[in-house]
Amino acid sequence: MILRLIGAVLALATIATYCFLPKKRVSSEVPTRESSRISALFLASALTLFVELALIRWVATEIRIFAYAKNLALLLCFLGFGLGCALARETPRWRATAGTLLALILVVRFPWFSEQLMENLSRYLGAGRHLDVWATGPERHWELFLLGSAVSLVLFFLLTYIFIPLGQKVSREIEVSERPLLGYSWNLAGSLVGILAFFGVSWMALPPAVWFAIVLAGIAVLQPPGKERILIGFAIIPAIFLLLSPATAHHFNLWTPYQQIEVQDLFFPNGELKSSEIRVNHTGYQAIVNLSDDFIARHPGLLQQNPEYIPYNLPFRFVGAKPRVLIVGSGTGNDVAAALRNGSSSIDAVEIDPAILKLGERHPEHPYSDPRVHAHLTDARAFMKRAHGPYDLILFGLLDSHTQMSDYSNMRIDNFVYTVESFREARKLLTPDGVVFVKFQVNHIWLGKRLALMLANTFGTAPTVFFAPSSYGVSASCFVISNSGNIATEQKDLPLRQFVESKRSAFLDSPPVPLTTDNWPYLYQDQRTIPAVFFVLSLLVIIVATGFYLRIPNARSRMPSLFFFSMGVGFLLLETQVVSRLALYFGTTWQVNGIVIAAILAALLIANYVTELLRKPVPRSWGLALLVFGILFAYLFPFQRVPGPAASVGVVAALVFSVPVFFAGLLFSAEFRQTDSPATALGANMLGAVLGGLLENASLVFGMKALLVIAAFFYLLAGVGLLRRKTAAVSDRT
Repeated sequence: MILRLIGAVLALATIATYCFLPKKRVSSEVPTRESSRISALFLASALTLFVELALIRWVATEIRIFAYAKNLALLLCFLGFGLGCALARETPRWRATAGTLLALILVVRFPWFSEQLMENLSRYLGAGRHLDVWATGPERHWELFLLGSAVSLVLFFLLTYIFIPLGQKVSREIEVSERPLLGYSWNLAGSLVGILAFFGVSWMALPPAVWFAIVLAGIAVLQPPGKERILIGFAIIPAIFLLLSPATAHHFNLWTPYQQIEVQDLFFPNGELKSSEIRVNHTGYQAIVNLSDDFIARHPGLLQQNPEYIPYNLPFRFVGAKPRVLIVGSGTGNDVAAALRNGSSSIDAVEIDPAILKLGERHPEHPYSDPRVHAHLTDARAFMKRAHGPYDLILFGLLDSHTQMSDYSNMRIDNFVYTVESFREARKLLTPDGVVFVKFQVNHIWLGKRLALMLANTFGTAPTVFFAPSSYGVSASCFVISNSGNIATEQKDLPLRQFVESKRSAFLDSPPVPLTTDNWPYLYQDQRTIPAVFFVLSLLVIIVATGFYLRIPNARSRMPSLFFFSMGVGFLLLETQVVSRLALYFGTTWQVNGIVIAAILAALLIANYVTELLRKPVPRSWGLALLVFGILFAYLFPFQRVPGPAASVGVVAALVFSVPVFFAGLLFSAEFRQTDSPATALGANMLGAVLGGLLENASLVFGMKALLVIAAFFYLLAGVGLLRRKTAAVSDRT
């Protein structure tokens, strides 16, 4: 608290200095040397993508509503950058950018009431009415709704404004370049470096204090040497104070490639370790508990249930002796320790987060050190696609992390784990009498019914569903089903049968719900609708966009280019589809997301290179036809029928989707090379991406593949824009 208080005072003083200190007159003219312009363009482009990813991830951690609609932050970044492109001829206000970033950090990390306000923002906006959102109930109060809307507008404004000078700088440098397409290529190359740099700091598990120090340092470097650079660089100091969290050996924070983790050790009065509580993104997630016979015997009041009937030990009551086990979402090792205690002969433990797996070393039973345990750091779905089995027990642990799978998608990393196709893959890995045991924190009846129905759909019979409480460790709703269609052990074990009967859940008696599939993987949404909170957030984005757009000179008299605007819409939708589809085959790991996004930028760079090489450009009609054909081909391609391992299918999928990505880049590059105003074109393209992000919500109703159809429509609309441009050019010549 002391550090944050010091940071708040310094931040307020810095922002006040930025506001009241006379602004130095800076010429809007750029340096005459081409090398200087290229280096500035490259740095600004890299910085744009770096700060974009940093803000998307940080606000999703600190403000819960952004974690459930993460492309919301992405849209605001695109909006600000697009507005900056439209204002390319005005002098960027870099002090305002640094001050706005500092103000955003101050609002979110204010020493007193900010944490409670940010934590409750999703509840104020009514996010829990149609979504399963941690710590968010379904009720809505209009007073709180208006407060949440006002706070959201402030946050949206700050996020948008940060990117306006970056958009001005990038677009201006491209516009004055002797060859605008070459400038755009440097922009893409810088963007690629910015993405790789952020994935680098994520891989090293560096905290946000480092991220934003890099961002502010980058903004300072973009200034000419002198007082202005020092003044902006000073903002690093209050930012670090606001973002630092003091750590001890028994209470510390980790920033993994996926999420923020808080670890706190709890002790008995005599100083003996009781458990290690783990919070993810400020929400209780799991605890490292010691359930060894010796520990429980020494603390008889700790566990109020029969140890055999707590969620960790229960799965092994449904299988025979020495089972071969697959644990999906093995976490810090509680399930692995239970498998060892119950005599499992072989255990494949799958965990996606390297930091969570590393924390397993702190487990008092040391389960990951046992030679029978084989830990796999990968995505659960990807592992099941390549595993051979057979397993006597496949245990789905409590892996409902509620963490986004990508900065470019509105799905969470566990969405593809809980689909009909996923459970079918699990069934194929079972022995003839093998058992699937699913543990889940069910906060809504409809969510419990969905899980039960998916298992029934997969196995042809209803699963056994019951609730297993635990006073030490987590409680869970349990779903059990056998490959042979019956739970043999339950029929023979009278005490187990009596326990299950006394704890049965009536999820199957509730109203019907749609099943989640690989095409509609939205596990945490009750129906195929767009939740009301998404409409609210979209409306707030439109309000902010309109307010900013009307401040652009001649905004009312000159509409954005239909071609470049539609290309922006189509490409955002296409990019979302590529990221989501390839995650199915390669996993939703952060490395895969980085590779996919980098590959998309590389494809665009290749398209630019080809355009530069061709003396005579590819006919626009051919390019558009091949683009639309590529999208329709990807839509109809039967990926599920491709033989071979998942990685091979993923390579095929990558090749299929590379076709429309390449031709979209080729078409864009050809027009961008000939445009009179590259800055205006880039601005229209970014604003189109904002609409594309809003239209991504259509997948919540129609499924993910529908985004390809919408993308094809907007690419055809871009063709109409091409025709208009050609007609206007002919008219000008005559």
